[in-house]
Amino acid sequence: MLRALALLITLALPASAEEVVLGLSQTKVSITTNFDGSEIFIFGAVKRETEIPTGDPLQVIIAIQGPSEPLTVRRKEKRYGIWINTEAVEVDAAPSFYAVATSAPFADVLSATEDLRYKISIPRAIRSVGAPMEVADSQSFTDAVIRIRKANDLFQVHEGTIEFNEETLFRTSIAMPANLTEGVYSTRIFLTRSGKVVSEYETEIEVSKVGLERWLFTLSRQQPLLYGLLSLAIAIIAGWGASAIFTVLRRN
Repeated sequence: MLRALALLITLALPASAEEVVLGLSQTKVSITTNFDGSEIFIFGAVKRETEIPTGDPLQVIIAIQGPSEPLTVRRKEKRYGIWINTEAVEVDAAPSFYAVATSAPFADVLSATEDLRYKISIPRAIRSVGAPMEVADSQSFTDAVIRIRKANDLFQVHEGTIEFNEETLFRTSIAMPANLTEGVYSTRIFLTRSGKVVSEYETEIEVSKVGLERWLFTLSRQQPLLYGLLSLAIAIIAGWGASAIFTVLRRN
């Protein structure tokens, strides 16, 4: 009975007047031994049942999020001439990679209320529920995570980089760095008008190791002893080879 009632309510609601039709240049990124990053091209169109509404223009936001993970952020201070850890905050979940692109300045395309609801901006994508009572400025620890990952190209903000033609066709590209974490990367596309989300679309990009990278990763997880012995043997052979080459060069 409840299920039937929910279905009737859904059917009674008006369909969205504007919806996303999306395309990706690739849905899978392979990490090999010589992987130096990848560029994802995202393009799409807006499907409408009626003419383009007048008033505030339609805007587009694209967000790509890598696997989230908990982490501990520590603060170091110099005491008695040495640097030591003084305070620590546990961040419940932080994306290993996060990129946001917009068709206009972020503040113009999304309101703070909608950002809180959909968690689109980088600070909203990081979940930190609580901090120790003795830490007065816990937000600074989250800011440190954002600052460090931005420096490593793991957090990216590209305002006004989405080309949006006649509020119908859009496209952009996002560079994914070489230091990617393996896993499923959620890709969300939002259409907004007057700062409010009018349509949302979500797809996925798979990032995985292949070839020698995959074999070494699997070996290290499934047979750590063999992996350690193999690493030791490679180190010994490399050291012996370097020594032999140096000896030959010295004699000549």
